[in-house]
Amino acid sequence: MPYRRRARDRGQVAIEYLGFIPILVLVALAAVQIGLVAYTAQQAGTAARTGARSASLNGPYAQDCQAAVSTWLADGTDCTSAELGDEVQVTATVDIPSIVPGWDFGDAHKTATMPIDH
Repeated sequence: MPYRRRARDRGQVAIEYLGFIPILVLVALAAVQIGLVAYTAQQAGTAARTGARSASLNGPYAQDCQAAVSTWLADGTDCTSAELGDEVQVTATVDIPSIVPGWDFGDAHKTATMPIDH
């Protein structure tokens, strides 16, 4: 005699999957957030190098630093410089965006040093 499922057991697997969906969504959000943190850190490094190159040539380092990041990160980007004798050091600070409301991941800080072009 073939196995027959009882009528009340139908849909049990679907209900179990529905209970697992919030966990899958949380894992997906965490993966995207980790990617955003890494991308922002990479953008901060690019901004610091560009700003240091510009400052070493007596250029508008703050504008160049901010222009080096993606446009959607530019508003949260700040660059500072310090002269160290024959070198200039630029630190870029980029605000890490959050995809989860209420969570703050702080800023990504990167520093680059270039010799001053005389």
